Amino acid sequence: MRFFSDNAAPVSDAVLAAIASANTVDTAYDGDALSRRLDDAFSDLFGTRVAALWVATGTAANSLALGALCPPWRGVVCHRDAHINNDEAGAPEFFTHGAKLMAVEGEGAKLTPDAIAAVIDLIANDVHRVQPAAISITNATEYGLVYSPDEVAAIGAFARQRGLGLHMDGARFANAVAHLGCSPAELTWRAGIDALSFGFVKNGGMSAEALIFFKPELAADVAIRRKRAGHLLSKGRYLAAQIHALLADDLWLANGRAANQAAARIAQAAVGRLVHPVQANEIFLHLTTEEAARLRARGFDFYDWGPGEARFVTSWSQADHEVEALAAAIAAL
Repeated sequence: MRFFSDNAAPVSDAVLAAIASANTVDTAYDGDALSRRLDDAFSDLFGTRVAALWVATGTAANSLALGALCPPWRGVVCHRDAHINNDEAGAPEFFTHGAKLMAVEGEGAKLTPDAIAAVIDLIANDVHRVQPAAISITNATEYGLVYSPDEVAAIGAFARQRGLGLHMDGARFANAVAHLGCSPAELTWRAGIDALSFGFVKNGGMSAEALIFFKPELAADVAIRRKRAGHLLSKGRYLAAQIHALLADDLWLANGRAANQAAARIAQAAVGRLVHPVQANEIFLHLTTEEAARLRARGFDFYDWGPGEARFVTSWSQADHEVEALAAAIAAL
């Protein structure tokens, strides 16, 4: 019973059907009908004009977005535990051609204007210091916490005041929106987000993520960067088909909601063990080595997360009996 990553979840039947439907001759790269419709589909979803590009991975989406917002000689402010800082093998620095990641502390991997200011205000404004050009936040965060629209807007206002771009790593954007019950617009461009990495692979997709620019003029250069980076797939219609399938009838949101509900059920059984509040689909628990071994002996697969802690992640397709079995096993420890 796998709870180690939503990356390992099955592909939605609707996505597989869409891929099959796209299996006809069309223009190569991103000139096909499905790819050309992405701008309109996401503009409808967000209620404003956007430019949307497909990419195959979240790492590429994040790194291409940061390359558009930050030149090589400047820096990107992010949380110390951000995925771009710890889990992308230097890809953001590579794609930006050397921009510096400027790490900030914050509870639950969340940033605040005060925490950002405490770091960047110490940087002397001279030729010897890297100056920030952008901020990157993750929603939901690496510890499963969700930024509210007001929290994002506070960072957005700070970014505008300081002349900084603002990127959101939305690998679990669906889980954040499902938790909040807000519109996608409230959590992004209305709060000051310039670019969004919209995650689909963790949420029922197979090999497609979306890079959304709320300043559409940024997309032209990023399309070239995507090609230069080796991410312009010859048969892009198969990526676009996946995205359209998940956008249809808000399947992306229903899948996010299902994963959140499974996590909430497990959290109810783990009162007193929670390291962080459970707001999305990640559960961090205090477990001894012996307790972790007992759970694994019963067939549960999960990550150890530092001394005495473990991480469990639920997916959009998590079977009810698996959720109930894990909840019961944790409660019985």
